[in-house]
Amino acid sequence: MIDRRLLLASVTLAAAFGFRWLRPEKAHAAEKFEIEKTPQQWRAQLTPEQYHILREEGTERPFTSALLSEHRKGTFACAGCDLPLFSSETKFDSGTGWPSFWQPLPNAVGERRDTTFGMVRTEVHCRRCGGHLGHVFDDGPKPTGLRYCMDGIALSFKPATSNAT
Repeated sequence: MIDRRLLLASVTLAAAFGFRWLRPEKAHAAEKFEIEKTPQQWRAQLTPEQYHILREEGTERPFTSALLSEHRKGTFACAGCDLPLFSSETKFDSGTGWPSFWQPLPNAVGERRDTTFGMVRTEVHCRRCGGHLGHVFDDGPKPTGLRYCMDGIALSFKPATSNAT
């Protein structure tokens, strides 16, 4: 019989270490991308948090991203390679705690099946560098009905330039 305290301690430790021991080997490791770097090169370029999310498929805590409250016109780009990914025109408040969009820019993201944690989801990554961005769900607003739930740490924001003189 399993001791409840042992089970609770195991689950707590798993959560603290990002459930890494539950994650299957990355089947997409053989994929090729336009921009490829060694782990050491990525670590030199990215913050530890960015590396964890973009390169190790981590997730930031909900309601912690500064981009959650970003409402200016502009473009959200990959924090790893600066590829424009989402227009501010498609951003909406999903109430989930992560920046959400109903559509990416053309030819900006790639998708793959994600079966980690006993779930089936669709993972979203930057099509140019392969950086993990988040997941897409089918509970978003019109016109697409999709919710691209992105980790804000995986993104950078570029405000639109004003042509007013």
